[in-house]
Amino acid sequence: MGMPRVALIGGGIGGLVAAIALRRRAIEAVVFEQSAQLQEVGAGIQITPNSTRVLRAFGLEEEVRRRGFEPGFMLTRDMATGEVLFRTQAKGVMAERFGAGWFQIHRADLLDILITALDGSDIRLGAHCLSIEPAVAGATVVLSGGRREAFDVVVGCDGIHSLVRATLHGQEKPRFTGNMCWRALVPAEALPCGHLEPVMNYWMGPRGHVVAYYVRGGALVNLVAVIETKDWVEESWSVEGRRDDLLSAFSNAHRDLRILLEAVRRCFKWGLFDRDPLPRWGKGRITLLGDAAHPMLPFLSQGAAMGIEDAYVLARELARNSNDIDAALVSYENERRPRTTRIQLAARAQGKIFHLRSPWARLKRYLRLDKFEKPRADLLSKDWIYAYDPTTA
Repeated sequence: MGMPRVALIGGGIGGLVAAIALRRRAIEAVVFEQSAQLQEVGAGIQITPNSTRVLRAFGLEEEVRRRGFEPGFMLTRDMATGEVLFRTQAKGVMAERFGAGWFQIHRADLLDILITALDGSDIRLGAHCLSIEPAVAGATVVLSGGRREAFDVVVGCDGIHSLVRATLHGQEKPRFTGNMCWRALVPAEALPCGHLEPVMNYWMGPRGHVVAYYVRGGALVNLVAVIETKDWVEESWSVEGRRDDLLSAFSNAHRDLRILLEAVRRCFKWGLFDRDPLPRWGKGRITLLGDAAHPMLPFLSQGAAMGIEDAYVLARELARNSNDIDAALVSYENERRPRTTRIQLAARAQGKIFHLRSPWARLKRYLRLDKFEKPRADLLSKDWIYAYDPTTA
């Protein structure tokens, strides 16, 4: 028996990395993307060492380095006072400690890198998937217009609102977490010279936090501002936000942060939604990948990273067990599900740490971090995330 033929439902980062991973293993993959073109909302994304290793395995690390930005430090400050809580060195230390670097990159730039690597691959745009029909030895993808196509494996890479997940596990609405975000890109030239250090900037305060980092080699600043709120009616990355609402939400922020927020000219807003970890992902020859399987809150910057890891392991197991596809999918899920479940839950907990309300709780957070040697404090807490390497398993 030859290699399986795989359908990837969804052409986001996870789906495209899966297509690359499968292609490198000589496995035929077809990407079905309902949009008329492959595009990402203009925003930044973090490539932490665990996902850098996978991109390195595909020969893409240097292009990510060239088009992205490598921060010198992680700098955490009190949102109201501007006081530096701790400074953790990143550039050089990440590569030395975990064997791979940590980069920030514009999502559109990463998407372009992936599309270039997939030149000549079967990517079908404007392909709206209506349903997935399981079969004894595969599954059929049913598309709008009545088209049907059979595959040995179907993988849902279609995000938090996954049709494939609903096919496997029934309809279930994601839960609003009580957090909403604004996202914006600010030209570096719009800020006073030297105002924002070339680092990963965090401002932490009660009921909210702000993250800012450079992308496009330092030409743009990616800004993410999170605030707790009771209500949310939208769930999209493309809802236009009002700059005045953003400024009002952080009216008591320190002047350094206010200068950054006031430089925003256009922003988008969205609610943070969550799902509980699944006890199992797939059934038969249908499985899940990325946010379709394990939507991540952004507080550990692991959403895209987990999809990238999933893609590598899926392709690896299908190649290893090409004569027993069912066993390959079981092996894939057995390796990935415990790790992604742990990170899903850890991201929830990290959000609570970011938004501590009482002054006493914030003081205890600071003192706990201060017990360690400061250049290593943050790295110590994330060893188990960054050290994972599916490429050597």
